[in-house]
Amino acid sequence: WLVIAVGLVRAYLAKGSYHSLYYSIEKPLKFFQTGALLEVSSNFLHSYFPGIVPSSVVLTAFQVMSRVFLTWAVTHSVKEVQTEDSVLLFVVAWTITEIIRYSFYTFSLLNHLPYLIKWARYTLFIVLYPMGVSGELLTIYAALPFVRQSGLYSISLPNKYNFSFDYYTFLILIMISYIPIFPQLYFHMLHQRRKVLSHIEEHKKSE
Repeated sequence: WLVIAVGLVRAYLAKGSYHSLYYSIEKPLKFFQTGALLEVSSNFLHSYFPGIVPSSVVLTAFQVMSRVFLTWAVTHSVKEVQTEDSVLLFVVAWTITEIIRYSFYTFSLLNHLPYLIKWARYTLFIVLYPMGVSGELLTIYAALPFVRQSGLYSISLPNKYNFSFDYYTFLILIMISYIPIFPQLYFHMLHQRRKVLSHIEEHKKSE
């Protein structure tokens, strides 16, 4: 994720504009975000055995799968949306979030977690989560006309399997699914923030 961050900064400095920066980090984004699927299987094992990444299996799986879906099934598949500013919005949010999160894990493993990293882990999401979700939804929305026009990934009747699938409708359902799921994730993190940071403050007072 540092590679992606550096790529974004270098491309911005070279172009002098934030438009269409996606192309400068497209390959590493696809590689690292797809590689995050390993974290889902890792967390699944850690839920049964002592592990090194203390994340919720369900939350991690949802976040990773939704990001992989957006990376490949939307941004990669619908070329027209790759120039949308909304793509940069979610890429920046993902990048900052993951740099902070993996820094948190790394320093925790080293038993030397700076307060700034912990504070950032449980505070910056307040802005980054809505920012990322907004970018994701706006990108899917921008893709809808092109999906409808091209019939991308859609299967129409009649066919030998007697099965139909409308990718356009599926994307709309994906967007609607954010309504119940995002608040749960967001308030879960707010709860975690109160629990973790208040514990630190109480510990400081006791000292």
